[in-house]
Amino acid sequence: MNTKFHISLELVEELVQAQFPSWAGLPIRPVKYGGWDNKTFHLGESMSIRLPSAAPYADQVKKEQEWLPRLAPHLTLPIPNPLAMGQPTISYPWHWSIYQWLEGGIARKKSIANMNKFATDLAHFLRQLQSISTPGAPLPGDHNFHRGGQLMVYDQETRDTVNKLGDQLDADSVMAVWEAALLATWNGPPVWVHGDIYPTNMLVNDGELSAVIDFGCSAVGDPACDLMIAWSFFDEESRETFRRSIGLDDATWARARGWALWKALLEVERNQYTDSIEGKNAHRTIKAILSEHIRLTN
Repeated sequence: MNTKFHISLELVEELVQAQFPSWAGLPIRPVKYGGWDNKTFHLGESMSIRLPSAAPYADQVKKEQEWLPRLAPHLTLPIPNPLAMGQPTISYPWHWSIYQWLEGGIARKKSIANMNKFATDLAHFLRQLQSISTPGAPLPGDHNFHRGGQLMVYDQETRDTVNKLGDQLDADSVMAVWEAALLATWNGPPVWVHGDIYPTNMLVNDGELSAVIDFGCSAVGDPACDLMIAWSFFDEESRETFRRSIGLDDATWARARGWALWKALLEVERNQYTDSIEGKNAHRTIKAILSEHIRLTN
């Protein structure tokens, strides 16, 4: 497990005062849902500060600084706009970012007016992202935890997790989904992927998708990883809407089930001795994946 660096309000104030004195007088306060891989703070009323919490996330800062301004003109939804990049210091060991603040709350089902429209809007955003030219763009690797890369990278971890969970799940059905995902291949050119399409990285205003944030796991490769949300967030009807709207082939959908299964299995294992919402959601995700797989293969 990565050791998290303690990022205090006092540390952030110190960094801003030393490196961006023109903004030093602005109030700084933590963002309510400030993230796990990175910590986020309000800077005044119109900016945010984002700092990696551990070494594996540090390389994502320069990537976002370089590529977000190049992606934004091709997208109709707002994405983070970097305003400045902070430097490492004795107190804090990595680069960090200041962004323009994007209004909206994190995506919750109760805050979304129409799940089918939300699914369609998200699919439209992802199709736009996938259509952007890729020369020189970052390839999947350790910097983005192989999102957009080969699902086989997580084969042993998935098998180990299934073995650890034992009779907590239907291992045969789980492995059938996993094996099908590994056999499905991506034959298209590499395309841009966000890499972490998750409710906390989608903002909602007035009941609709209003922005997509946190491109730290972005790269160019296989788009299947961006479809995990289909089972972890959408219900059966909006999932079908999302699938029709995204317009990708059956093999990509099968790999996407594999990505969603891998992530849900890890969440089940992490929460198996708790009564957490995360664990319950992961169990529901696995149930939805297995149900769909059985329906499509029978």
